[in-house]
Amino acid sequence: MNKISIITPSFNQVSFLKETVQSIHSQKVDLEVEHIIVDGGSTDGSVEYLKLPGNPFRWVSEADRGQADAVNKGIRMATGEIIGWLNSDDLYLPGALQAVADHFRKHPECRWLYGRCLIIDKSGKERWKWITSYKNARLKKFTYSKLLRENFISQPAVFFRKDLFNEAGPLNLDLHYAMDYDLWLRFGKITPAGVVCRDLASFRRHGSSKSEKGFRDQFFEQYAVAKKYGPSFFNRAVHRFNIFKIITSYRILSLFFRF
Repeated sequence: MNKISIITPSFNQVSFLKETVQSIHSQKVDLEVEHIIVDGGSTDGSVEYLKLPGNPFRWVSEADRGQADAVNKGIRMATGEIIGWLNSDDLYLPGALQAVADHFRKHPECRWLYGRCLIIDKSGKERWKWITSYKNARLKKFTYSKLLRENFISQPAVFFRKDLFNEAGPLNLDLHYAMDYDLWLRFGKITPAGVVCRDLASFRRHGSSKSEKGFRDQFFEQYAVAKKYGPSFFNRAVHRFNIFKIITSYRILSLFFRF
């Protein structure tokens, strides 16, 4: 294993993109890092930033069919054995890529893994620690049945071998929110995930993010995906309860915080 490829889909996110890039290229890791930014035809100055000389990434900017299409395109372009997917408003934490490389080397049978993920606000301050603590408790041990009942995996903290992605198939372009969950379930049918018990990334919540604008819709889309892979009535019932629990929690939070 000599190279890791990081795919960053982006659309009109120049205000966060530079920080995301810095979080990748400041990593100290003993393998080559290939970074590919797939921009969807931004009009906010992103393209002008991408064109600056000396930038340490490959990039393309053109109209696409959304986030899933952009990530699929980036993975096709990638030449690394290991793939990471970091959206243009999220961050890697110091030491993340070395921890990932160490795990894959120590466990050559591992084909995908996830770690812990902080939640930050628009300014980069860690917030909503109780949500993070809940997810950290859930992710300590991977089981497929548990994943069918709840998506406890944070997308920015997932890494996988490109050959597993090729075997499982690309992200589903028909899914607007749960394309990552759908992919995890396909991965999990093939092989269990490895777990890195440390913080690898930060997921940014802000008012213009897709997950923030449609948080109710994303959970119901996740439920529809889970039903496709797990017909068990018990798993479906637990998943619906988890949706109710999460949406109720978000409603309570919205009374006290602006995201």
